[in-house]
Amino acid sequence: MEFDEKSVVPVLEAKYDSFTQSEKNIADFFLKNKNQADYSIETLSQKLFVSKASISRFVKKCGFRGYREFIYQYEKSLNSVRKDVADSTKTVLDTYQELITKTYSLMNEAQITRVINLLGITHRVIVCGAGSSGLAATEMESRFMRIGIDIDSLTDADRIRMQAVFCNEESLIIGISVSGENESVLYLLKEAHQRGAKTVLITSRDSLFFREFCDEVILISSRKMLNSGNVISPQFPILIMIDIIYNEYIYLNRREKLAMHSDTLRALKSKEHYMLNGTGKL
Repeated sequence: MEFDEKSVVPVLEAKYDSFTQSEKNIADFFLKNKNQADYSIETLSQKLFVSKASISRFVKKCGFRGYREFIYQYEKSLNSVRKDVADSTKTVLDTYQELITKTYSLMNEAQITRVINLLGITHRVIVCGAGSSGLAATEMESRFMRIGIDIDSLTDADRIRMQAVFCNEESLIIGISVSGENESVLYLLKEAHQRGAKTVLITSRDSLFFREFCDEVILISSRKMLNSGNVISPQFPILIMIDIIYNEYIYLNRREKLAMHSDTLRALKSKEHYMLNGTGKL
């Protein structure tokens, strides 16, 4: 799979809540009028009753140098979408493919490097989430503890909130909330930030509000804009990002990390052997 350039649509979806009402109107045009024949800035200005300068500011807020680059990438992403869906299985597979493509478009490699550095310098990591996000948090704990990181996962709302009391400058708190609205997760991130801990939020919602108490906001693709979003596990985009972070972290010192992972697997196998031989009985 090759990715040459980033797609416009996932950027609009992720930043949507941070847009002004005028900017949301512009975003809605591109999200809902994908069969439009004329995307010229003049046509858009007349249709939406906004100035060309407002449109130019909008595309720059989305990370593009100008409207020409923005519309080029937008039309290119539309041309790459396969519209003929033969059956439900293909629909699901195509939706997974779309989520992967959107993840690439949202991924910030410099940010991933910064998060990896935080994992390397903090003494204790707490990852938390509820529901499907909680399951992803548990998976993250399972994977990273095998390569030597002191990490715990929290999925109970009360335990998440209580953890704030124990945060300090040596803590790294990773909150997972696809909607960006889980009160317990946001509470822990806010309190931890005030106590000097490093904080990271993994979410599909881009909001300036999160920057007030999060050192890093990692954007993931969202299912809510997908035609078949209700049949795709909400964990999937979270797990993709966890895999990316995990792979990059291992890459820093591959031999040592893989040796540690092998040691943990060997410890588990020795337990199985111990129980199979009956010596583990009380």
